[in-house]
Amino acid sequence: MASDLNYVQYVIDQIKTNGIITYKKMVVMICDNTAFVKMLDCIKPLMENEETGFPYDGAKEHYIVNTDNSEHLSNVVMTLEKNVQMPKKRKK
Repeated sequence: MASDLNYVQYVIDQIKTNGIITYKKMVVMICDNTAFVKMLDCIKPLMENEETGFPYDGAKEHYIVNTDNSEHLSNVVMTLEKNVQMPKKRKK
């Protein structure tokens, strides 16, 4: 399940955006140097012809994003950004 940080940086570099891309090791769904995206309705039209797989044992099925196609990857990330709310920080 471990991923090479060079691969994580490669994925970030492939995302064409005017914003800043950040990641956390526990949040990024990159496993075994494969980029996985949760199967959400907002990206279904973009991902309907893509491969699917399981990032780890016991996980739900996810889309596998082709990270070599930077335009497609950017479209997926921008669509997710517009449609998925970031979790709110919990009060301790």
